[in-house]
Order: sequence, then structure tokens, then C-alpha cells
Amino acid sequence: MRALFLRDIQLGIRSGGGFGLALAFFLIVVMFVPFGIGAERALLASVAPGILWIGALLACLLSLDRIFQLDMEDGTLDTLATSPLPLSGITAAKAAAHWVTTGLPLTLAAVPLGYLLNLPNTAYGVLFVSLLIGTPALSFIGAFGAAITVGIKRGGLLLSLLVLPLYIPTLIFGALSVTRTINGQDATATLALLIGLSLFSIVLMPFAAALALKANLK
Repeated sequence: MRALFLRDIQLGIRSGGGFGLALAFFLIVVMFVPFGIGAERALLASVAPGILWIGALLACLLSLDRIFQLDMEDGTLDTLATSPLPLSGITAAKAAAHWVTTGLPLTLAAVPLGYLLNLPNTAYGVLFVSLLIGTPALSFIGAFGAAITVGIKRGGLLLSLLVLPLYIPTLIFGALSVTRTINGQDATATLALLIGLSLFSIVLMPFAAALALKANLK
């Protein structure tokens, strides 16, 4: 699993669909918001938590289809399926590598991008923490969706339709944590729910994705 994890990180960095594309998309989304809703500082501050979380979610979505698709095309996935490593371990390693190359860079980039949306100083810490503990759920849920659609030509749209409804709880609690902090309220409860969602995804989704892969590789 460690070798597969490190291999996927290297491939994610080298390929065009790695963290560079996700970061560029995230930056574009944040920069376009003031053009769409106006540059009023109070208005930008009020929508900043939702925009930052939506931007990170959509940027994460861009590279989901590459989790299994490239290995499916060159036959590597068939080889991995016959290896001693269980399919659940393979999917967990690939989802973790996707988070390192996509979710983690987006988390780090969200703090300076929050400045562009006039995010209050008190909210930067919670923004970082919420993305840090929430983006793993996006990667592991996305791996499940990618396993379902692997082998389907132009399955990117289907993948988006599958995983976006599953992303809604993470988006709600992530943005709500930052919003509550801006309003001077305690965000501990929402952050705890966000941790629960990520742990649930990390534990359950590799097994669900393994079942989907097994069905598609028959």
C-alpha cells in the first residue's frame, strides 16, 4: 500500500490533471466572485465561507476520474486486482494519494485566497481546520464514485452526478463552521460532525469502492 500510495502521488504531480489544475481552478473561482456579486467588502465577507468551500469541492471534483481511469486504460488496475493486496487497500491508498495531491494543496491555498474575499481574521484558523478535516471525505467519496464509473467512456459527467449529492453534508458543515466563527459562535459541534463524516468515509468508502471495482473488472 505504501508503494502504491507513493506511486500515485508521483503520478498526480507529474500528470496534467494533478494539483496544478485544481489550484488554478480554485483561484479562478475565487477571483471571479467579486466580478459577479460586486466588490462590497461586507458582502464578500458574508459569502466567503460558502465560496471557498464550493471552490475547493469543485476543484477536487476535477481530478476524480483519474483515480482509476489511467490504471484501467494501461492494464495496471487488472494487475493490482490480482495482487495479494486487497481491493479495499488499493482504493484506500489511491484515495489517500488523491487527497495529498489535491485536497491538501487546496487546504493550504484557501488561507491566502480567503484574503481576496475579505474573510475576517478570526475565521482563517477554522477555515484551514475545516478544510483539513473535511477534504479527506471528498477524496474517499470521490474514489467510490470513480470506482463505479471506471471503464465508462466520458464518465466524468456521470461521476459528478453521483458524488455531488454525497458531498452536500460535508459542504454544509464545512461552510457552517466558518460562518459560525465569523458570527462569534462556537464551531466545535460542526467541526466534530465534519470529523465524523471524514472518518465514516475513510472507513466505509474503500470497501464500497472495492465492490464496485470488482464488478467492473469481471
